[in-house]
Amino acid sequence: MASSDGVETTGVVCHIDRLVAERGITLAALAEQVGVTPVNLSVLKNNRAKAVRFSTLAALCEALDCQPGDLFTVE
Repeated sequence: MASSDGVETTGVVCHIDRLVAERGITLAALAEQVGVTPVNLSVLKNNRAKAVRFSTLAALCEALDCQPGDLFTVE
């Protein structure tokens, strides 16, 4: 499935921006807590990731105090 900018998307939408805003933390701080690069976190939050490791998903959920369904929805 292609987005309006021609980039392939999976139909899975990431809600990291909303969650970090609600928690008052920066993406850089989240990346450091989770142990990923800010670039990789940006790829994820912009719905351009092809896959997510379970270890990364678990670290995101722990850092944001949420469940996987809070991070992602399917549209």
